[in-house]
Formats: sequence, structure tokens, C-alpha cells
Amino acid sequence: MQESSKGAGEKGNKKTGKVYLVGAGPGDPGLITLKGLKCIAKAHVLIYDRLISSHLLSYAHPEAWLIYAGKQPDRHTLAQGEINRLLVEWALKGYTVTRLKGGDPFLYGRGGEEAEFLSENNIPFEIVPGITSAIAAPAYAGIPVTHRNFTSSFAVITGHEDPSKNQGGIAWDKIATGIGTLVFLMGVGNLPFIVQKLVENGRSPATPAALIYRGTSPEQRAVTGCLGDIVERARSINFKHPAVIVVGEVAALRDKLRWFEDRPFFGKRIVVTRSREQAGVLAEKILELGGEPFEFPVIEILPPQNYAPLDRAIEQIHTYHWLIFTSVNGVKFFFERLRYHKRDIRDLKGLHLCAIGPRTRETLEEKGLLVEYVPPEYRAEAIIKGLAGVLKAGEKVLLPRAHMARKVLPEKLASLGAVVDSVETYRTVRGNGDVELLRQMLEKKMIHAIIFTSSSTVTNFVELLAGNGERGDYLQQMLEGVTLASIGPVTTETSRKEGLRIDVEASEYTIDGLLAALLAFFQSKPAQS
Repeated sequence: MQESSKGAGEKGNKKTGKVYLVGAGPGDPGLITLKGLKCIAKAHVLIYDRLISSHLLSYAHPEAWLIYAGKQPDRHTLAQGEINRLLVEWALKGYTVTRLKGGDPFLYGRGGEEAEFLSENNIPFEIVPGITSAIAAPAYAGIPVTHRNFTSSFAVITGHEDPSKNQGGIAWDKIATGIGTLVFLMGVGNLPFIVQKLVENGRSPATPAALIYRGTSPEQRAVTGCLGDIVERARSINFKHPAVIVVGEVAALRDKLRWFEDRPFFGKRIVVTRSREQAGVLAEKILELGGEPFEFPVIEILPPQNYAPLDRAIEQIHTYHWLIFTSVNGVKFFFERLRYHKRDIRDLKGLHLCAIGPRTRETLEEKGLLVEYVPPEYRAEAIIKGLAGVLKAGEKVLLPRAHMARKVLPEKLASLGAVVDSVETYRTVRGNGDVELLRQMLEKKMIHAIIFTSSSTVTNFVELLAGNGERGDYLQQMLEGVTLASIGPVTTETSRKEGLRIDVEASEYTIDGLLAALLAFFQSKPAQS
């Protein structure tokens, strides 16, 4: 059993908790329901299966227990009986438990067995349906399971039936010709047997057929043919599970309706190293472009350990001439402290506002403030060039920023004659990304790119992945074949000092600029994508 947590969130009580059996969908994290997301967010204990996207796990409470219960065809991390027992044990302790299952919990997901066990032990539970791969995988491959010009019926059938059994549970004589579209789950290993039974019972060998591997994921692959040749086609490319088998005239529509594989980031699993609070926007953009974000938060954003310098600055805010924000985090924590002191934007009257980057500017404008200057290049050095001749000698400048921020900006401002107060407004500490899982995925070549959005993400990434004694050759070997992308020259320089090569550097130092640069890089190297 693998467990990951800082604790179980709000402590359970003597009252019996509740269990939610939640379908997570087939792979694409965007296919979970809104109710499913709420169940993840409020769980004290999250018990999840194999193939659950790390993006979904990021919605869990930071203090929740995460318990991996993944199953594979050749081995189980937790047996079903042990999973049942865990659900009851945690609920009896008063905790809210979310059992996160791939697809739909009641379609070959053994959710019915879990619900029965909960009922027998008087544990309250709810079922949250999920989108099944039986429909989603074909849809992502461009195959509708029904179509008014082809068929109005379809059936979902287990492909896991033992061919050696004389008496099976599938009425082959009825389904072979009585239903338009047949969708088999977990059946790649039995593909020859499935084809044989269908043809023996009257289905034409010319019937279109398709196999869809890891539908809705970056690894999605599909092979099409007909019942007469699909076995040989699958064998020739060593097609493996997990896959969905589709038999019926609709399978021939794939060439016309395929769409998922044509999106720009299709096939790319991209590591997002930002903090959990900030990863969401970047992850959503990657999803929209057809990639899969793997959230590996290497930094955590926290309030300052000592508020005294910031409090003094706020108390004397009327004495400053310039207020310069270098990040969204600086804005967020500054205004939180401003509110704490029962002050608001009226106290900033007369101050000149400057922001590095469009997101920082937008965050200020959302508060009803107008920014006078945003440098064309989103780095500290560009501010100096823009303020030269504007900022007057003797004027006071307040810089609310991180405790470990570079010294170049206050030093250059001072060289212009400004009186600069660089005040710790927030701090960054090392995050808690799942290092072992990332290492496993790197070893299996499941990671295609890693995005670094600041120098601290680089430094903390190296410390988490390689520790203090495994750098150099170890890092190079671990990251071989992985594209490393940097948001700008400062981050790139830090990467090189840490022994990391940077393949992609954004020309515009924003998230959109970084994604555009990464996309251009992939498109320029189709043979390596």
C-alpha cells in the first residue's frame, strides 16, 4: 500500500463517515463530472486506481491521505477485499472517503461489490457515475457508437471471458448479429477468440473493426480494419492492453471523424513544476492544446515568517512614490496584508504603479488599479531602462516580493537615486511533488517535457529529483529524451548552473509565450515527437 499525505485533514470523529464511489472517467482528467471533483476536494481519504490522472489528484485537500490501490492484469497493489476493508475502516473513524475509480464504478469497475460491502457494514455511501471508456475511447478516436445512418443500438461486453470455458456468460449467437455496434472492454488478449465467435455466429468478416489503446490519454493509438484482418493487424504492431475493441459499421468513420490525435500537444505528457495554487491555469492550457499535464509542485508559496517589515511599509504607505510588483504572488500577499490592517486601494492614492508581466498587471487591474508601466521585456533589468528619466532621485520605492528574490532590481533602482525598500511579502519553500512516481514515469519514458517557470522551480526540482549526491550523470540519464523548457533567460541560466540543458526558451516571458515556444519546438521536430 502506498500512502501519501501530510495528514488526514480535519480529524475524524466518532460519527460514521461517508464513502463516495466516484467514476473518474477513462483518462482525460477533463472528463470527470463536477460532482466527482467536489468529492475529491472534500475527501479526508482518497483511494485511487491505476491510470487516474495526477491532475485529478491535485484537487485533493493538501492534508488528505492518498492511498494507491492500482490494479494491473498481472498484479494487484491491493486486493479487492483489502480495498473493501479500507473503505469501511476509514469511514468508521469518521472520515469522508472518496474511492476514485477509472471509467464508471458500476461498469466492470467492481463498484457494485464495494457498495454491497459498505451496505452490509452500515456505511453511508453515494455513487457518482463516470464517463465509461466504452463510449469515450471510441469518441476520442472519431468513432460514434451509434449513428442514424448505420445503427441505433450498441452493447458493452466484457472481453475478459475465459475462452477455455465450455459455458460462457456471453450469448454469442444473439449479440453477433442482433446488435449494431459491439464494444468489448479488456479484450485484447482474447481478440482472436472474440473474432472467431462473432464470425462463427454470423457476423461478416468484412465488418469494420477498431482497437483503441489508452483512449483519451496522450498514449492513445488506434488500429482499424475488419473482422477478417484485425487480429493480424494488431499482431503486426504488437498491439497491447489496455484497449477498447469496437466492431460495427461505425468503426469505418474513424478516418473521417478523427480529431483528438490532431491537436497540437497530442501525445505529450508535460510536467508542470509550479505550486499547486498556480499550476491550474497552466495545466488547463496544456489540456486545451491536447496534452496531459503532470503536476509536480516543486515550490510552495507561503506567507513571510516575519510580517514586521511589511507591516511597517503598509503603515507608511503614504510616504512612497512608487509601488513595483514583480509577480502575481507579490500582489496577492500584499493585498491580503493590506486588508488585514483594514486598509484598501484608497490608501494607494498618488502612488505610481509598475508591474512585471501582463498577468501581474491584470491582477492589479482586477482590483481597480491602473498600472503606469509594464516593461516590454518581463524581467527586472527592463524596468530600469523604462524608469530611467521617469523615476526621480530621492523618490521612495516599495518592492513587495519574495524573500529570496534577486538583488539586481533594488540595486539598479538605487543607482538611479531611488530610496528602495525591498520587503519580504511571501516566501517559497520546496514543494511536495510525488518524486517516486515521477521517477517511475521518467524511467518508462512517459514524460515528454518539463516546464520551468522560475529559478526556484529549477533549483527545487533538482533537489527533489536528484538529492544532493545524485546529480551530473544521474540527472542526464534520467532526463534523456525529455524536452526541458524555460520561461526566460534568468531561469535558463539557473538551469545551466544546476547541470540541466534547456531545449526551449520563451522569447516572451509569460506562460503563453512558453507554451508557444514549446509548441514550435515540437512542430519543428516531428520525427522526435
